[in-house]
Amino acid sequence: MKAFFAKMEVGVRMLLVLGILVFLNILASLFNFSVDLSEDRRFSLTPATVHTIQTINDNIYIKVLLDGEFPAGFKRLRQGVNDLLFQYKKRNGFVSFEFENPNEGSVEEINKRRESLSKDGLVPINLQVRSGTEKNEQLIYPYAIFNYGERKIAVSLLENVPELDQEENLNNSISQLEYKFSNAIDKLLHPDKKNVLLTSANGELPTEETKAIETMLRPFYNVGRIQLDSVYQIKKETDVVLVIKPIKPFSERSKFILDQYIMNGGKMMWFIDALKMSLDSLASRAEFIPEPLDLNLGDQLFKYGVRIESNMVLDMECSRIPQVIGKIGDKPQIELFPWYYFPIPAPRTNHPIVNNIDRILMDFPASIDTLKTKQFVRKIPLIVSSNYSRFQLAPAKVSFDILRYKPEPDKFNKPNLIMGVLLEGTFNSCFENRVEESMLQSLKSIQADFKSNSPETKMIVVADGDLVKSFYDFNTNKFSTIGYSKFEKTAYNGNKEFFLNAMEYLTNKENILEARSKQYKIRLLNQVKIDEERSFWQILNLGLPLLLIVLFGFLNTYWRKKRYTKNNS
Repeated sequence: MKAFFAKMEVGVRMLLVLGILVFLNILASLFNFSVDLSEDRRFSLTPATVHTIQTINDNIYIKVLLDGEFPAGFKRLRQGVNDLLFQYKKRNGFVSFEFENPNEGSVEEINKRRESLSKDGLVPINLQVRSGTEKNEQLIYPYAIFNYGERKIAVSLLENVPELDQEENLNNSISQLEYKFSNAIDKLLHPDKKNVLLTSANGELPTEETKAIETMLRPFYNVGRIQLDSVYQIKKETDVVLVIKPIKPFSERSKFILDQYIMNGGKMMWFIDALKMSLDSLASRAEFIPEPLDLNLGDQLFKYGVRIESNMVLDMECSRIPQVIGKIGDKPQIELFPWYYFPIPAPRTNHPIVNNIDRILMDFPASIDTLKTKQFVRKIPLIVSSNYSRFQLAPAKVSFDILRYKPEPDKFNKPNLIMGVLLEGTFNSCFENRVEESMLQSLKSIQADFKSNSPETKMIVVADGDLVKSFYDFNTNKFSTIGYSKFEKTAYNGNKEFFLNAMEYLTNKENILEARSKQYKIRLLNQVKIDEERSFWQILNLGLPLLLIVLFGFLNTYWRKKRYTKNNS
């Protein structure tokens, strides 16, 4: 009888333990509680992302074209997408997703699907997969398609910076997923386009040479042009004003209109050349001495906290241009040489605008000096030269003779020259205490008041007017992407990424771009420590579990023996 009750007691205890475990699982499913203990916070969403997800009030369906058999790296990318979308789904039940293999089905179905994807601009990548001694090609579509009502946006999952190896590119791809997904959702939830104006009365880049940026902007922005001399003000509904490579001086009236737009909280991007210089200047002469470009903007930018110097930045990290090195028969022999006046700076800060982007191609840029301002203005360098750079003050001779000699790193001794800077804060008017009566009358005619300082706002100043320029072919009516090197026949994607990120940063109040700052570190094992301690850890991993099992068995036997001996007595 005693043995029966003892068994009953053990059974009750087991049921009680199982009941507690079931109860804890139910509680966990109700509260969805988790703790992110990772150093880089990879499993935590940024506040802007959380806010965006919580505002979803209708079904968003996400189809991820990343299912099937892949190499380990792509499996990790797939898992990263799954983990992130699962977090989105936990935050809001309107989010649903599934994975699809676009290479699955009959030949006819696959071809039809590929044709449909191609029409949407979704181009596969050709992946080389090794299977033993064989090498096979596999087409992969690294895209996620977000559907919201009748609207949809395709997001590329793969980052590809040529200078990085596959492992680093995959880590960058995973780190950028949150920004890309949240940005896509934000665009679907807020289809109203922002308003962008390009100034056009001071010799700025013509329409043909801004086709690339206008094409990039039009899906999400209303793009127009404005002649400052023919208006009284820039309307508050304008989200960003772009001043791109002007070559004529700005009138005081035009400057006043830009100034008051900023004083009313407007945001601007300035792409300004300091000197009258281009590579075409050397087309018909052996040397050229560029002159300072007088745009009458120095005092205005000075008031906002920056000064564009009258110089040219030279950098050993640069693109290349062709030079004739000889002839074979009647054919000239051409070779590409480093042209230090065309720097290709890599991002040197983790600011969201430039974090993880490719190199940026520049064309005779100048350096920028930051200045103390009356009001507090944060000055954040975005584009900075390498550790091997210097500047050449104007007037100074420019010629191809510099290519004849091997560069001496010791002479490139002015590192980290600022060529692009973000200004954030409260700005003082350039016209404070010097407003002309005609300017006051023009404000009065539109029932507006003069403002001497701005609310919190932002602007970006880049000392290179060609950074967003595209080459246009009048014969074919085709234009290049920005950042295209016609000599190297390649495009520097950093120009496009920088421009679009800058626009996003200036116009998005939720600051979704903050998610771009995430970085997943590649943690390598200490090989020396592995070799020294291999045996210890192998014995520990194999022996410790066995030791614990034996110890538990011994203690259990001892406890039962002691208990039943006591009961029998």
